[in-house]
Amino acid sequence: MADKSLGQHWLKNREILDKIADLAVSLGAEGLCVEIGPGLGTLTSSLLKRFDKVLSVEFDPKLAANLPKSFPGTNLEVINEDILKFDFSTISDNYVVVGNIPYYITSPIIEKVLTVSNLPEKVVLLMQKEVAERVCSDKESVLSLFVKNRARVKLGPVVKKEEFEPAPKVDSQVLILEPFKDGPKYPDEKLFKLIKTAFSNPRKKLKHNIPKVPEEYADLRPENLHLDDYYRLFCAII
Repeated sequence: MADKSLGQHWLKNREILDKIADLAVSLGAEGLCVEIGPGLGTLTSSLLKRFDKVLSVEFDPKLAANLPKSFPGTNLEVINEDILKFDFSTISDNYVVVGNIPYYITSPIIEKVLTVSNLPEKVVLLMQKEVAERVCSDKESVLSLFVKNRARVKLGPVVKKEEFEPAPKVDSQVLILEPFKDGPKYPDEKLFKLIKTAFSNPRKKLKHNIPKVPEEYADLRPENLHLDDYYRLFCAII
């Protein structure tokens, strides 16, 4: 039985699971897939058919203990650990990250996989549709700007809530990230301090949030500026 306190909702539609696994395949990283929160192993099954090895990180101890029993004779390694505490530096090969992740830790997971020292080739995450759309939206947020500074982003298929057991309250969507191997586009941490200041009151115009903001930016709202705009603003006021 799913544990709602852990945000567990099982996706069982094989066609959709196979589609997510297909999206995860990345040239140069077919060997290893790191799966976040495998749960009952429905997605794990599809991943094992496409990768030489699947390393599944599962927080729930009972699920972690049972998962290997479902796939005897396969190259599956299960680690019972919080993905936010998992040490990605132990991975020496190219790899991809895949997972059906709970809403309450979506942002921390995205931040984790985009800031590890050995970046994955690709990240394919099934998450709440609203959050996936927010990351890709032209109306920016601190999260969308953080992601776009570190990866190419695009949306994958929508998965209706009825496809899950138990059904969540909202639909989900796949988010696909391809991290920039050379690191963030704008590495200066002060830039994101400025961005966070701009979004301290997201409904207010920038002139109310940022002291001495140049006149051409004064009447814009934080969501109206894209990453390059914020960098130009940053350069104008430092």
